[in-house]
Amino acid sequence: MVQTILILAANPQGTKPLRLDEEAREIDAGLQRAKQRNQFVLEQKWAVRPRDIQRAMLDINPQIVHFSGHGTGDEGLVFENETGGAKLVDGEALAGLFELFAEQIECVVLNGCYSEVQANAIAQHINYVIGMSKAIGDRAAIEFAVGFYDALGVGKPVEFAYKFGCAAIRLAGISEQLTPVLKKKSFHGSKDQPLVHNEPASELDQELNDSDREVLTELLIRSGRAEYSARKALCLKIGIEPNQLGFLRQSTDADFALELISYLHSIGNKQALCKICSELEGVLKGGKYSADLDNIKSKINCHNLKG
Repeated sequence: MVQTILILAANPQGTKPLRLDEEAREIDAGLQRAKQRNQFVLEQKWAVRPRDIQRAMLDINPQIVHFSGHGTGDEGLVFENETGGAKLVDGEALAGLFELFAEQIECVVLNGCYSEVQANAIAQHINYVIGMSKAIGDRAAIEFAVGFYDALGVGKPVEFAYKFGCAAIRLAGISEQLTPVLKKKSFHGSKDQPLVHNEPASELDQELNDSDREVLTELLIRSGRAEYSARKALCLKIGIEPNQLGFLRQSTDADFALELISYLHSIGNKQALCKICSELEGVLKGGKYSADLDNIKSKINCHNLKG
């Protein structure tokens, strides 16, 4: 089945210039060289106004919608008005539009700062929505987009492509790999889709911020417990069956550490995260990171968890 990707780009007058053309060009180049390039059609709309979004949805019938531009958190995503200035569109308005096309759209990517708010709203209707939990730099936004669509282009599913995009940010030497967040619609009783439990992850989202997860990822790498020879033992110690982790044999320590912390956070497994903190305390024996670990343990109430 051929999938159409619709890029909606906006960089209004008076807003910080972004390298949106490079992002679109790199996405197109990646799809052109992909094994399954005949399975994708890329459509682009520039200087997008709210009316243009509606018309593009009707005319193009995309399966994947990619927004590239600015986000402002609760106030909305930044599109253009009739004179080229900024026009804010909030998450509820976007969610209402996407709900009308929920049968055809599989994924929405909001590649703009602070767009997690809009992602949460849209994910009520769309299977997969990716937003940004905080500000994201141009380089990181481009690296994520290229990695994401490179993975889709060889036939990988959305969840793998999301993780691949995050890994691409880190491999580029940019410490923003935890900024993209994947939101999934809750499926109830569908034989074709897994049941997704969002409540635990949402609770952890409120307790652990991006910086906390970055600390755990970095310290796991430093501890040596992310090395290939130590991975199975670590998983067993924290109560995770290693053979169930598809990323166990990732080629680098950094990839494994990032995947493990992201996975535990996404399923809301506080107990395993607390056990990792305890393991890190024992290996690193205090030092400058002790306060960070104590703060993380306090946030997720490790002292109240048994086992």
